[in-house]
Amino acid sequence: MYARALPLPDHSFFLFGPRGTGKTTWLREQLGGATWFDLVRNAELLALMRDPNRLRQSVEALPKGSWVVIDEVQRLPALLNEVHSLIADHGNRYRFALSGSSARKLRRMDVNLLAGRVINRSFFPLTMAEIGSGVTTEELLAHGCLPKVRAEQRHAVDVLEAYAANYIREEIQQEALVKNLDSFARFLEVAAVMNAQVVNVAGIARDCAVARPTVQRYFDTLVDTLIGTFVPAWRPRAKVKEAAHPKFYLFDTGVVRSLAQRLREPLEAAERGPLLETLVLHELRARMSIANLGGKLAYWRTPSGSEVDFIWSRGRTAVGVEVKAATSWRRENARALHDLIDGEVIERGFGIYLGRDTLRDGDVEVLPFREFTNRLGAGRVIG
Repeated sequence: MYARALPLPDHSFFLFGPRGTGKTTWLREQLGGATWFDLVRNAELLALMRDPNRLRQSVEALPKGSWVVIDEVQRLPALLNEVHSLIADHGNRYRFALSGSSARKLRRMDVNLLAGRVINRSFFPLTMAEIGSGVTTEELLAHGCLPKVRAEQRHAVDVLEAYAANYIREEIQQEALVKNLDSFARFLEVAAVMNAQVVNVAGIARDCAVARPTVQRYFDTLVDTLIGTFVPAWRPRAKVKEAAHPKFYLFDTGVVRSLAQRLREPLEAAERGPLLETLVLHELRARMSIANLGGKLAYWRTPSGSEVDFIWSRGRTAVGVEVKAATSWRRENARALHDLIDGEVIERGFGIYLGRDTLRDGDVEVLPFREFTNRLGAGRVIG
């Protein structure tokens, strides 16, 4: 069992995160005495489908201040109307925790998302702070941060292959309404190879031998089911024209290697850069959620090739992060960060690498990956 850092809100909330990240375990730890509606259980799901009013009857029998958990709420979105009605009738008498691993059905069906009545929280795989010091960065790059993978490290490859086969290739296919399973399987492998790169939908469509709108729908499905995310190009008040196409990242390095069919192979040099970027992005997103920082993440690149991997910005504040999967740091690695700092486009810059020493490169702080995660968790990077 891992102690998770996300604090329990004192308000009704949505909790969205990919399957297998530990949402249900965390909710049972935090809300052990709550009234629970587990929609993964078919008997529970079918009973509520037949009579959604049963939710109201059960909740109104509870004492004031009770918590109610609805796990995997996307399996029966109509229940959100009942939750809305209960909140409207009773205010904060009852508090709801609504978890889900997919927002696709909710968006597709245009259901009631309880705007203004329920806050949003996100859940991610384990962070470095939650894992502790017993796992090497090499292991995290190779097998990722899913709780079951970390808990059963000797069987990491088997667990990840089962995750990809049983969850992504089956449930995501159902979400995508895939008619051609072979084309979707090819797309998943290409998406893994394209991880951490600028997305060229037309090129991927050619590689997968499917129509461009189909590829875009596949990408949208991975994002809606929280398996992947787009990092947009940043549009600062810079004078140089920036790139406009987004980058795509899968949510976990182990899932990347599983879908790319690389799990049983040693890490190669060409993998390390994209995988380390994926790991850093995971840490940044998790920190934004745990600390409820707000803001947004983007990347910056000019047509000449100058690039900063991640820019976190909120209001007038912006912080740049450049990631290099090398054990030594070279001055040219920070050139783009220096340009943005000198132009007063960003306030601070960080370089992250796989070496051991903390360095200073002009205005840029250069940190080993683990030191970066320590400072990030302590609120000394963004926020």
